[in-house]
Amino acid sequence: MEVMSRQESLSVRGFPRVPSLVLWTGATLIIGIVFVLASVPSVQAQSNTQDAQRYSTNLQHVFDYIQRHYVDEIDPKVVFEGAVNGMFNALGDPYSSFLPETEMSDMNETTQGNFGGVGLYINAGDPQNDGTMKYVEVAAPMEDTPGWRAGINPMDRILKIDGESTDGLTMNDVLARLRGPPGQPVTVLIGRGETLEFPVTIIREVIEVPTTKFAMIGDTGYLKLLTFTPMTAERAREALAYFESNNYKNLILDLRNNYGGLLQSAVEICELFLDSGRVVSTRSRVASENMVFGARSPALVPANIPVVVLINRGSASASEIVAGALKDRSRAYLVGERSYGKGSVQKVYALGSTGFKLTTARYYTPSNVNIDKIGIPPDREVKYPDFTEEDAVELNRLLQSNKIPEFIAGRPNASSLEIAGFAQSLRRDYRLDIDLLRRYIRNEQIRKVIAPVYDLEYDIQLQAAVNILKSGTYSTLMRGTKTLKTLQEEAALEEFAQAS
Repeated sequence: MEVMSRQESLSVRGFPRVPSLVLWTGATLIIGIVFVLASVPSVQAQSNTQDAQRYSTNLQHVFDYIQRHYVDEIDPKVVFEGAVNGMFNALGDPYSSFLPETEMSDMNETTQGNFGGVGLYINAGDPQNDGTMKYVEVAAPMEDTPGWRAGINPMDRILKIDGESTDGLTMNDVLARLRGPPGQPVTVLIGRGETLEFPVTIIREVIEVPTTKFAMIGDTGYLKLLTFTPMTAERAREALAYFESNNYKNLILDLRNNYGGLLQSAVEICELFLDSGRVVSTRSRVASENMVFGARSPALVPANIPVVVLINRGSASASEIVAGALKDRSRAYLVGERSYGKGSVQKVYALGSTGFKLTTARYYTPSNVNIDKIGIPPDREVKYPDFTEEDAVELNRLLQSNKIPEFIAGRPNASSLEIAGFAQSLRRDYRLDIDLLRRYIRNEQIRKVIAPVYDLEYDIQLQAAVNILKSGTYSTLMRGTKTLKTLQEEAALEEFAQAS
């Protein structure tokens, strides 16, 4: 896919005239210093190249020796894939990995838009030296998929799959066990928080990669981006046309649980809100990977339309590019929770029917910061209550009782009043917050049907966004926002002061 880059130049004016002798002398000194400094990386680069050639030759020798002398005949494919996996594991980067045939096929299916599975994005956790994982963490569930309807949340851990512990499995192993023929069940043991564990049986479906959901909330356009694909920007334009036909006055862009996708798609979404200027830049030790992406087409969202962006800990990668650009460019107010913090760019390369993905660059927001392992803080934090150990014990007891699914099975169209009454009855037996109980009951209810575009009654983060837009305080709030660079600098100063 062709990407747009924009080179910038700086012109320096206003310097006083300097005598030519001084200029020539200074130039000679500078050239000499530059030559000395340039020689060091040159020698280092030559040494690295020689080492790489030697190690490559040694690797080939080891491979050949194993083929000729190992006690048993062994498939060269097994040796090759083991060696390649070892190289990627040595990087210590969970986003770079070898893609065997099955995973490469899965990636192609995902790109094409459908595959048989449960609809969960998962993280590799902390990879071991042998490629296995300490734990398998859910990054985000895809909406309206079996995993989402089963109630699996971001940062849940998958402890077992069909009775087999995930401890000691590789990412490829986990994906292979979660995916399978549509209609076939898979049972996973979920860990949530420090002590909560419960089993969930999920029926695999054909997973169609969704892109957008949209609706009007009064005079506010609500646009939820589910992932970033080649079609996301086009679907977003359709949503904006719908909002315009309904005379929208405000816009909420929901990036929660959006785990990313294509870089170019993120840039195209930013262009809907920005007329010009920098959106994101990428940097690498390879010159060809150093690019600046800027808005180059007229914005479809007028500048006088207030924009609130919703983020949470499931918002990552391309989502953070959009949120970071709109925040740094003072085009949106961010509400929710700190985002995931994935500030690197990967490319996928094919090796016949297999392939690999490799981190080739890091991306930087318009204020020139990288958010990897840091995330983007919202301008207004709105968090759902964290579980205490006592909550985990009580919730585990409630989930094991199956009372909530039984209630919804008997009253699939239960009203808000009925849900509140049932929550009160549960509270007599379980020491849990009433709002938490109502939310769990409501979640169970909407998982049995196609999820609504939004749920204003139970979604406290969406409620906060709507209230900001209704209150008339948006302009005042925007004047108090800070760029990500300023926030990171302030955090560094505070950390230094505490250390001193």
